[in-house]
Amino acid sequence: MILFSKHLKLSVAAVGGLALCAHGAQAPQHININQLSMTVEDVVVPLPNEIFGALNKLGAVNWKEHVRSDKGPNFTERPRIALLLGAVIADGFIAVQAEDAPTVKDIGQRVLALAKGIGVGNSITPHAKAIIEAADKRNWENVRQELDRTQNSVQQAMNEVHDEKLSQLVSLGGWLRGTEVLTSVVKQHFSTDGAELLHQPDLLAYFQTRLKAMPEFNLPIIHQIREALGEVKPLIDVGNAHIPAESVKKVNEITTRLGTGIVTRD
Repeated sequence: MILFSKHLKLSVAAVGGLALCAHGAQAPQHININQLSMTVEDVVVPLPNEIFGALNKLGAVNWKEHVRSDKGPNFTERPRIALLLGAVIADGFIAVQAEDAPTVKDIGQRVLALAKGIGVGNSITPHAKAIIEAADKRNWENVRQELDRTQNSVQQAMNEVHDEKLSQLVSLGGWLRGTEVLTSVVKQHFSTDGAELLHQPDLLAYFQTRLKAMPEFNLPIIHQIREALGEVKPLIDVGNAHIPAESVKKVNEITTRLGTGIVTRD
């Protein structure tokens, strides 16, 4: 799974790999977030397949609970489309983990429609078709690979036309959706090791910095996300201390609220 490029194109960061959890390495007795990470541009980036592989070992996860049917309305604002596209790709990984073929096929079609909305549909058409065909055959590994390729193709296409800010919003939308599901899982099966997976202060700071550089995107959802990241920061930036269950719950509430905002028209 190609997560990042030179410009920190965050695939679905702590998100997309949700679907890869069944294929992760054997979980250690203690989870060390630094051992499950890579460093890109001085930002510690969790490796989803390793992290969620470890999380899956900490308790049985009913992934079907986390499959979301609401794929959002047809927005016209490109920043909103970018956020939604990231979230929907993340939903694709979750649906694959749940082995929900109908939802995966719907997501393949939705991803293509959203990609067209930000002008990169031509790059996504072959991937969307491959996702639908692989879901028909219940070939989940192929679906995962095509979701990876979809994310990378979207971001490569946007960067080629100097739409890096939209590319970053795709990443942010995916990260928020993934964090929403991560906190939901950890909340249900709380352990300090599971909560440690949320210890991503540098990644959060990266998104905060990028959002500050987008004053032209004067949309309510962007303002809400910017404020919410400020709420999340003290909950996960705890130094060497453990992240408590109450903080996991609060992060879940915040990201759930934002997730609803991303798929809901103002």
